[in-house]
Amino acid sequence: MNLLIVTACPNGQVTSVLCSRLLQAAAERLGWQTRVEVHDARAIGSPLSEAQIAAADWVLVVKTGELPLARFAGKRLFQASPAEALADPQRFLRDAAERAQPYGESSEPAANGRRRLVAVTACPTGVAHTFMAAEALQQAALRMGIDLQVETRGSVGARNLLDDAAIAAADAVLLATDIEVDTSRFAGKKVYRCGTGVALKQPQQTLERALSEARPLSEAASTEGKAAASSGEKSGPYKHLLTGVSYMLPMVVAGGLLIALSFVFGIEAFKEEGTFAAALMQIGGDAAFKLMVPVLAGYIAYSIADRPGLAPGMIGGLLASSLGAGFIGGIAAGFIAGYTAKAIARWVRLPDSLEALKPILIIPLLASLITGLAMIYIVGSPVADVLQSLTQFLDSMGSTNAILLGALLGGMMCVDLGGPINKAAYAFSVGLLASSSYAPMAATMAGGMVPPIAMAIATVLARRKFAQSERQAGKAAGVLGLCFISEGAIPFAAKDPLRVIPASIAGGALTGALSMYFGCKLMAPHGGLFVLLIPNAINHALLYLLAIVAGSLLTGVLYALIKQPEAQPMTVEAR
Repeated sequence: MNLLIVTACPNGQVTSVLCSRLLQAAAERLGWQTRVEVHDARAIGSPLSEAQIAAADWVLVVKTGELPLARFAGKRLFQASPAEALADPQRFLRDAAERAQPYGESSEPAANGRRRLVAVTACPTGVAHTFMAAEALQQAALRMGIDLQVETRGSVGARNLLDDAAIAAADAVLLATDIEVDTSRFAGKKVYRCGTGVALKQPQQTLERALSEARPLSEAASTEGKAAASSGEKSGPYKHLLTGVSYMLPMVVAGGLLIALSFVFGIEAFKEEGTFAAALMQIGGDAAFKLMVPVLAGYIAYSIADRPGLAPGMIGGLLASSLGAGFIGGIAAGFIAGYTAKAIARWVRLPDSLEALKPILIIPLLASLITGLAMIYIVGSPVADVLQSLTQFLDSMGSTNAILLGALLGGMMCVDLGGPINKAAYAFSVGLLASSSYAPMAATMAGGMVPPIAMAIATVLARRKFAQSERQAGKAAGVLGLCFISEGAIPFAAKDPLRVIPASIAGGALTGALSMYFGCKLMAPHGGLFVLLIPNAINHALLYLLAIVAGSLLTGVLYALIKQPEAQPMTVEAR
């Protein structure tokens, strides 16, 4: 049998490639000939030719979004989601071959009567939750017969941008975001808000709520806190803080790695003026790191008061930095500037002829003045003293205190795998980088890598206890873990939380404690093991690897022991 396999998961390129590989291998075991097309220019596969389509017996399309299929008109075709295809690829192929029907324009579900949604997903780091939530929503929409377009606003910028026509045609807008995003283009539309965590874990319920509970944009904003509380998501100040952290991260990554590169020429080589090491330090330490706190404060204020809060927030953040108040002062400045700008916008009334001056003159002027005076005369000095005491404590703490702090940070990274507790530990460690405290960041990143790596280990050690789909998910989780994407363990934690989470916390705490005990210091807040490729990005690299391996083995072995075997279906074989 000659089979064409087409996979298209726009927000999950790893899933596209994984589906194509597994289905191709299953087809070969059945003795079928295959051709593969993966809809990702950077992935495997190439566009199918007309001759290949004509010679095919049938076509299998595995997708999570819209995909033109007119070229397959007249061919037997079957469509499915990745979740359906990966459960048992060989059995799936047999069933799909029997159920495939000749494709024509009438084969597509009629647009009339179908519910339409557009969605935006965004998380603070823009690496994992953003794309995993988008893919989960698309798969659920495919099963429910909902037309869904998802825009992802990740670390690489916005992808699959929603156009005006799609927004206008949608019944409602779903904002699955942990940070603030621009909503001006959704004016007049019904909007439903939730976090990426809810969308990832409960995609079908989220889509149903978006269609039934969406409210006009102004009402959706006013009821956001209640909706978040009812769904277990954080909102308000926490969301504003995460927005600031998400915009600050690129500064921290760039600055930290440039400082590490300057150390390649010697730890003190940057002190010699005119050298390349000095130039790297000037870019990373004098420029990027000095922008960290102003950007943090500016985008906290932006999250609260929109664009009018940006200028006073950045001014307050720069003052916090110059006063020695660091990231704690920057957080304070951001909230002061944001809520001051919001209050001025709401309560200061001007004649209609002068109202246009408010966002460009009145609000920036008054909010910057109030924020600046508050930082200089009220907030700056006390916060600077607190930060200095914290920095001195971190630098001078004995091995026992260091181990306890490392265990705490490493364990927190494993509690909710990208949730509020995980993000709180991460934000704390990132903020300390501005004060040249690098050890907590090392413990935090190492601890966050443990759960997904450990799940990969467990699926190998206790192979018989896991279904085929879980073993494949374990391989993907291992790769994500090496990249410091804790969310790779979410499929396992969602299915078996009472065993996965305690085992992960134990391993994460061990890794964090060992990292602090070994005195590991990390210059960059992301990148996983790949930061080891940059000289001096982390000291004691071998001991750091030992800490990660020890924690991952502890969690992996522990979960392999306590995991309950998957119930196997009863089969009767003909003799």
